[in-house]
Amino acid sequence: MSSYLNSSLKRVLDIVFSILVLPIALPLVILASVFVFISDRGGIFFFQERVGLNTKPFRMIKIRTLKKEFLSNNGKQHGENDILWVGKWLRKLRIDELPQIWNILKGEMSWVGPRPEIAYYFYHFNKVDPNFEKRQVCKPGITGLAQLENPDATPEHSLEKLPYDLTYVQQASLGMDIKILFQSFFSVWN
Repeated sequence: MSSYLNSSLKRVLDIVFSILVLPIALPLVILASVFVFISDRGGIFFFQERVGLNTKPFRMIKIRTLKKEFLSNNGKQHGENDILWVGKWLRKLRIDELPQIWNILKGEMSWVGPRPEIAYYFYHFNKVDPNFEKRQVCKPGITGLAQLENPDATPEHSLEKLPYDLTYVQQASLGMDIKILFQSFFSVWN
């Protein structure tokens, strides 16, 4: 495991990057919230329990992209008709993930790391491959090496992403985090 993963330097990067991104993210979150409310009156944010550092559960926040009647907390995959028209755009541009900056500032997540899993998937994949739990030695991230290598993966593809997550856990560094952040930013806008 890389000593950088839970270091003060990584925490400083998370806080500094969050502060730099907030002036752009906040107006986008507000605008997205208005569109979600107009398109499907109801809650704007979606909270879901995920597995974090050292398998400790936490509540991850996202902008709601599903129609009200399809909201669940069990990780069920949803079809195209379950997603709000604006939700498709929010997902494509990853704007629905921006509220997770709050999770980062609270110290529950990082900008870079393995994506946090729903408990059902975490325990299922951990039974299939005991190495799956090794992802939990660091805070989960908004983006990561696995997201760059397999951007369209769903939770069912978590074992396919595992080698990338484990590579990150072993090789993480400040330079690697900065590279992943910039590659993630440019991949969203291409």
